[in-house]
Amino acid sequence: MSQTSAVIEVQVRAVLPTKEGCAVFVGNKEKAFVIFVDQNMGAAILAFMRGLPKERPLTHDLMASLLLGLGAKVERVIINDLRDSTYFARLIVSAQHELLTQKKILEIDARPSDAIAMAIQQKATLYVARKVWDEVDDMSEQLRQMEEGGFEIE
Repeated sequence: MSQTSAVIEVQVRAVLPTKEGCAVFVGNKEKAFVIFVDQNMGAAILAFMRGLPKERPLTHDLMASLLLGLGAKVERVIINDLRDSTYFARLIVSAQHELLTQKKILEIDARPSDAIAMAIQQKATLYVARKVWDEVDDMSEQLRQMEEGGFEIE
């Protein structure tokens, strides 16, 4: 899979509360778009972004422990599709065979919110497919206004 022209590297620029949950702003200096998640998922993403300690492991911590135990890790995440206002994502996981020097690459379907949380937790690169990037509206101005406290997303 060619990663250079088919995808755009992005970061989570902000996680901000809304009336219904949280708005996760994803983008780069050129553009930002929003993925809406529930409050628990927003809190999990923020906790990983801030490196906050947790009393008990979250589901994503459990997944990371399982991956580690299997000699695998999240290499990258791709938000790869947008259909009927629903985003889709793929976790790209590499697993080192314990007896051979070969790596196995797995591509796993995931909710974007889970994929984003795993990417942040595992310090993996986050990408958006060019076709999704070209389709989404630029929300950079709304993000700026929200950060200044003058705008709220419904």
